[in-house]
Amino acid sequence: MSIRSSLLAALVCATACPAWAQTPPLRTGVDGTFAPHAFQKLGGGLDGFNVELFTEVARRMGREITIDATSFSGLVPGLMSGRYDFIAAPTTVTKERAESMLFTAGYLWTAFQFGIKKGTAPLSGWDDLKGKAVAVNKGTPYETMSKAQGEKIGFAVQVYDTQPDAIQAVMSGRAYATLGGNTVIKYAASKNPGFVADLTLADTKAHWAAPLRKDEAALQHQIQDALDCMKADGSLAKLSEKWFGVMPAADDLERVVTPGYGVPGMPGYDPTPHALACKS
Repeated sequence: MSIRSSLLAALVCATACPAWAQTPPLRTGVDGTFAPHAFQKLGGGLDGFNVELFTEVARRMGREITIDATSFSGLVPGLMSGRYDFIAAPTTVTKERAESMLFTAGYLWTAFQFGIKKGTAPLSGWDDLKGKAVAVNKGTPYETMSKAQGEKIGFAVQVYDTQPDAIQAVMSGRAYATLGGNTVIKYAASKNPGFVADLTLADTKAHWAAPLRKDEAALQHQIQDALDCMKADGSLAKLSEKWFGVMPAADDLERVVTPGYGVPGMPGYDPTPHALACKS
């Protein structure tokens, strides 16, 4: 293309091109091994709940998006160094994290949940596991909590290299239950009719939200507005049902639009009300 043609194209684009052609793509990353949130497709590329979610968020913002698959441990350093504009991987909002980063409002609850074999008695609490065995993924908070409870109540803890291996232990009868993240447990139950998502530990409930750098309040508002519009029109709930096999309840974060920007009660939360201007 000649210099004259390039200048003409730039002039036309400044007045007539769509928004995505005038602004650079959003840059973000996910843990590409964390199904069903993000994982590699057989034919190449990424798939998963968070991949679909933030691709749609970018579309509603009039932006393209590039999503890297990397280890979770590299995401926050990548954000802080400017490599990423925000983090699309599910990130638990804690006081410590909220002191150093901005967060959108939560879009999913995260919590510890048991999974059991279909046909076995549901759990009402830890005491129901006395004399039984719980299967957990090695090196996770689920292992730590189960071992502490097992010593106190009297049940065995079986440790496996992956969550699917822990689920298989339940299906084969080696363990009575497995403890894992609620979205992973629900996803496994939606794919295996012999496996049931059971008791959720309410005291482990926390927000999953998108973190940004402290100086990106404008971008925080834009991303949260898109998420809130997806809550308001029901598309976030439908996406959740697609990936986790359960339609969210009225008080789940896929439906609840919280006031202000950020997570209520956390550092950096701005309670100022704002009106949504949603576009499909």
